[in-house]
Amino acid sequence: MLKKIAFLTFFLLCGVSVYAQLQQNIRGVVYDKESKTPLVGVVVSLNEKGSTIGTVTDEQGGYILMNVPVGKVSVAYNYVGYQQVVLSNILVTSAKEVLLNIEMEESATKMQEVEVKAKKEYINEMALVSAKTFDVQETERYAGSRADPARMASNFAGVHGADDSRNDIIIRGNSPQGILWRLEDVDIPNPNHFAIPGTTGGPVSMLNNKTLANSDFFTGAFPAEYGNSTAGVFDLKMRNGNNKRHEITGQLGFLGTELAAEGPLSKKSGASYLFTYRYSTLKLFEGLNIKIGTNSIPNYQDAALKLNLPIGKKTNISVFGIGGLSKIDLIVSKLTEQPEELYGESDRDQYFSSNTGVGGVSFHHLIDKNTYTKAVIVQSVNDITSRHDKVFRDANYMVDSLKHVLGYRFNIQTTTAHWFVNKKLSARSVVKAGIINNYYRVIMTDSSRQFPVSRQDWQHRLDYEGRTALLQLYAQYKYRPSNALTFTGGLHGQYLTHTSEFVIEPRLGMRWRTSDKSVVTAGYGLHSQMQPLYQYFAHLPTAASTDMHNYDLGFTRSHHAVAGYEYVFSKVLRLRSEVYYQYLFNVPIETLAGSSFSGLNQGASFSRLFPNKLVNNGTGYNYGLELTIEKFFHRNFYMLATGSVFDSKARGNDGVYRNTDYNTKFATNLLAGYEPKLGKNSVLLTGVKITYAGGRLYSPPDVAASNATGDLVIVETQRNTLKFPDYFRADMRLGIRINARRFTHEIAADLVNVFAIRNVLSISYNADLAAQGAYPFVKNYQLGFLPLFYYRIDFGSGKK
Repeated sequence: MLKKIAFLTFFLLCGVSVYAQLQQNIRGVVYDKESKTPLVGVVVSLNEKGSTIGTVTDEQGGYILMNVPVGKVSVAYNYVGYQQVVLSNILVTSAKEVLLNIEMEESATKMQEVEVKAKKEYINEMALVSAKTFDVQETERYAGSRADPARMASNFAGVHGADDSRNDIIIRGNSPQGILWRLEDVDIPNPNHFAIPGTTGGPVSMLNNKTLANSDFFTGAFPAEYGNSTAGVFDLKMRNGNNKRHEITGQLGFLGTELAAEGPLSKKSGASYLFTYRYSTLKLFEGLNIKIGTNSIPNYQDAALKLNLPIGKKTNISVFGIGGLSKIDLIVSKLTEQPEELYGESDRDQYFSSNTGVGGVSFHHLIDKNTYTKAVIVQSVNDITSRHDKVFRDANYMVDSLKHVLGYRFNIQTTTAHWFVNKKLSARSVVKAGIINNYYRVIMTDSSRQFPVSRQDWQHRLDYEGRTALLQLYAQYKYRPSNALTFTGGLHGQYLTHTSEFVIEPRLGMRWRTSDKSVVTAGYGLHSQMQPLYQYFAHLPTAASTDMHNYDLGFTRSHHAVAGYEYVFSKVLRLRSEVYYQYLFNVPIETLAGSSFSGLNQGASFSRLFPNKLVNNGTGYNYGLELTIEKFFHRNFYMLATGSVFDSKARGNDGVYRNTDYNTKFATNLLAGYEPKLGKNSVLLTGVKITYAGGRLYSPPDVAASNATGDLVIVETQRNTLKFPDYFRADMRLGIRINARRFTHEIAADLVNVFAIRNVLSISYNADLAAQGAYPFVKNYQLGFLPLFYYRIDFGSGKK
């Protein structure tokens, strides 16, 4: 019955014969991994039983495999003196050509031909440990990922989220604040809609997976070129548009209505464009007078662009950018009864906007066959504003009055430049060195009269306009004494101008293939990170705006040590494990005697934090074990199981090591999917994800102090001693992909939290309950059942 329905849908959408086997092309360029020079004469073939499709790369390293059947295929790349590369599970559809640019690594031991098969685990050639390649296809294949790179990353071992309504990345018990986002080799601001100052996550990603290439994700001991991070790095790359034919994608879904286009600007030079635009579907429905059921509609839109402009055979220039506008008004004064669940606080109207833009130019030049250089310059802006009006009600829950209690604006304009040179000294060794400068121009204001409720005078906490800069330098070296053994080493230095602090950090890595089936890895790194910019320039409400009490705060620093083991059971089944220890020092803590505050506990909420006087005297540690079992897509089935057990502690001024906010002790994920063919050209898409993790920690509230303040006040000596029930969530994905001539249709639904489990997120203070003399604290819950749908159509024009 299911096949009959699929074939009928196919006919209705496409009106073509289901019996004709549809085909498409696979194109790309093959490069030397270290020198980035094109490789001529590489044998490229379809690695499928009985296939005779194959070719060799031309003088520019280009190749094309024609008439490849739609579906999942494998492609093999062979070249004398280089390690063989086999890419599996490449998705081929009828509408769009597949573009695969590949890097091959020269053999460290000279021989006529190398027969070592390699599945590409990371893109950065210096990455040997705690690195994972982010596969764009996985953001849509994995249930619950919502086409979001950050949410997809939570499937990796050692990574989990903090809040279902946000995509914060918690790595190995670290605060999400420790994450570094990069795009096209430069640091970028938080790439999420509705982003809060000092955080790295948000409710909706601004990144569009249709513009991204496979990218690197690091969870510890990362290479020397990465700085200003103590937890992890998401190093994103944008792909180039198709430079031979125009292709268009349209998509309608719960999370956005979008359009993507790509194609050649000049077929002669190989120049191309890639563009996407997305608008909030719910806001679109509201504009069409379709009732949504709430007046608090999230209004957001984003766009991305990349122009790739080759100049001759040695030089390439690209222009790129991403940007997003987001706004939401949470109006509770119109409610006539207390809601059971509400995003935002129930006693105030909130008006919030967050706008982010990143635009840049990159220059890539081959100096000679073994040396290349790259320079990137980017201008970014992040502008966040908010206003809160306190709602006063009478005994009948009718609005009595409104009071403006909070207002802030954070505007950060950043000019970032990154220049480096990469030199392949021999088949065994590579050296890379570069310099990065982030120049910040900030305008920040923040005033409050929230607490106590009776306060009439404004407490001004931030009123600053000025500049600062973070300068980074690095050098790293890779040495391979044999094909089985690789070492990396490097130094990273960074200097913050307004504090005049300079640090140097060593980085080391090792990867040893002990046999055809097993690999041992190890790594060490010293890492540093600046504090959230606004905390440097804040002042106490009783002090002058020029008396910034944390202006000279130093970097938070961290030692990372990691060891790993990988074992390949077969071509489609692999085990990976890592054990790690992280010691954090120079952590900001309060000078107040007996305070348990630690800077390691911030960065995963919708609030900013204005602590008292801080000093870099705190410490912390994380240690744990991670395990991954992965069955690659084979015979229409895939499976990924990840698990981690860990401990995360921080010490404040009271000298006591306490659980951090993120010390849930364990996190597990099980993902599986089955994608059988329906006829020759269609595929049924199914997937499930089950997450089971330790419950969030919280602190017992001080009722008397909370009532006096009008906000949650914890018992300081019992911070994070209580725990909510363990977290459980099951997600499901159902869909169908239909290939037709020139068109590919995909219809799917992501069913988030299919069992509607009420996972507890936090507790908060409720002023209305307090006014009634009741217990003033309520539990806030994670997302309930959330069905997300989309329909996508791809179209390709021009000759294949």
